[in-house]
Amino acid sequence: MQAEPTAASIITLTTDFGTRDPFVGVMKGVILGIAPDARIVDLTHEIPPQDVAAGALALATAAPHFPPGTIHVAVVDPGVGSRRRALLVETRAARFVGPDNGVLALAAPAARVLRTLDVSRSRARRRPVSATFHGRDVFAPVAAELARGTAPARLGVATRAMRRLRLPAVRRARGRLAGAVIWVDRFGNLVTNVGRTDLAAFRGRRVSVTIDGHVLGIRRSYAAAPAGKALALVNSADLLEISVRDGSATAVLGLGRGARVVVEGR
Repeated sequence: MQAEPTAASIITLTTDFGTRDPFVGVMKGVILGIAPDARIVDLTHEIPPQDVAAGALALATAAPHFPPGTIHVAVVDPGVGSRRRALLVETRAARFVGPDNGVLALAAPAARVLRTLDVSRSRARRRPVSATFHGRDVFAPVAAELARGTAPARLGVATRAMRRLRLPAVRRARGRLAGAVIWVDRFGNLVTNVGRTDLAAFRGRRVSVTIDGHVLGIRRSYAAAPAGKALALVNSADLLEISVRDGSATAVLGLGRGARVVVEGR
């Protein structure tokens, strides 16, 4: 496709490919072959295989920290080669490219979406399209064309539908919050769906967090607890997490995703 070159654009990559195989490098090669001035940022390639929710959480956590107009490509795609669609989603802050399986949904909530395009049969795609590597043949070329200034409308067909991802909701009852662990990070921290805004309801009160019978106070930092002791804190993503100072909460407490958390104020 023909387009006038523009100033270098940022393209981020989030995948479950790992770094042992050449898949990530191949995607970068395709992008640079089309948009040699693109600046490519690896968000992460260590999403657990086929874990769409984990990919969606990682993307949603990272995307707000990039300049407006950044192109985010997410490929956690267990349905590759099926009839699932490939999407380009535009918000005021960014553009997102990836499969229509929920991996883009948290970063592009419905209220912020300006336009959604089906790019499954985009003119930008490579031919032939592999049934197992749409990261190379569909998503990378579409992102690269955006980076070099191709208008989004030339890359796909407008659509309204987009698959949404359902995460556990925080429940409020009798002056307490009930949440759940939604992610375990590399350090073994148990990240919950309870946000800083949820905790604002307890402002001025002493707050306790209960998980699997363990009752914890909320600390300001990891260093505020003795070594080896569990604590609760609000992390850099403004989410409540359960941690163990100089250790792994998931290993020490024997808990993981889905574990229930109760927050109460006194």
